[in-house]
Amino acid sequence: MRRVLSAIAATTFLATCGASADRDISGAQIKRPTLTQAERTTLAKVQFGAAKTPAAMTPQAIGGYAKGCLAGAKALAETGPTWQAMRLSRGRNWAHPDTIDYVQKLSRFAAIQPGWEGLYIGDMAQPRGGPMLTGHRSHQTGLGIDVWMLPPKRLNLRASERENISSISTRRARGAYTNDNWTPAHMNILRAAAKDDRTARIFVFPGAKVAMCDAETGDKSWLHKIRPWWGHHYHFHVRLNCPKGDTTCVSQPAPPTGDGCDDARKWVRDILDPPPPDPNAPPPKKRRELTLNDLPAQCTAVLRAD
Repeated sequence: MRRVLSAIAATTFLATCGASADRDISGAQIKRPTLTQAERTTLAKVQFGAAKTPAAMTPQAIGGYAKGCLAGAKALAETGPTWQAMRLSRGRNWAHPDTIDYVQKLSRFAAIQPGWEGLYIGDMAQPRGGPMLTGHRSHQTGLGIDVWMLPPKRLNLRASERENISSISTRRARGAYTNDNWTPAHMNILRAAAKDDRTARIFVFPGAKVAMCDAETGDKSWLHKIRPWWGHHYHFHVRLNCPKGDTTCVSQPAPPTGDGCDDARKWVRDILDPPPPDPNAPPPKKRRELTLNDLPAQCTAVLRAD
């Protein structure tokens, strides 16, 4: 725990002085937020973001995707035969062992696609999971994977290149349609990802879902796991099911039955012709930041473990 507290102090310094910045998947710079003294001592994202090593415990995905943590995390090797982990400075190439196996399997499939040497893998989880100081609300239990849309031409990128290279956008018209960067290989990789029994759902922009609905001439049942969501045009996000026998993990309800294509087309219609705002809609509430007490009790033990 002493090491974690020391790391928190270092993280706090960077957060308050504005000296640390990284790049998101599009290449835009992200600066760490300025935190108050109270936030530095109470927010779960500060404590979990400061942990640089995994908890030496039996692997467990604890809690829910957006309110949990990760015990016994494993690191995705920075470079493998068919993948590279990107943005290494973020320290988010950790995951549940099942997720590591999933990435390796999917990357082998990607490597046989024309023009793809494998996969560039973005954020997964922190060494002990939990909330992140910047970015995602989910990715907390080691069961989430961001897969870049950029087809890797080489898998020997240096660390500095991984910090500065950007993915590519595959959307146009604000996500209503795909653009010329979208290829059949993207669909093939997404199909393979969705057909893996471990996959709970995959988030991608609405136009990509509709494009795949229109292009699929065979069995469309896999498409029900492909869910339209805002953003997700520089990458797609895979969310895995809770590992078998892991009673500490909390799943979310399964996607609705059916292929979901009509729902995705409604998303597209609403992008092209937005409905008028509801004058009676209440103003959005600011989302409250999570504290350690908001997470499952086991997460305290994960944070304090050697």
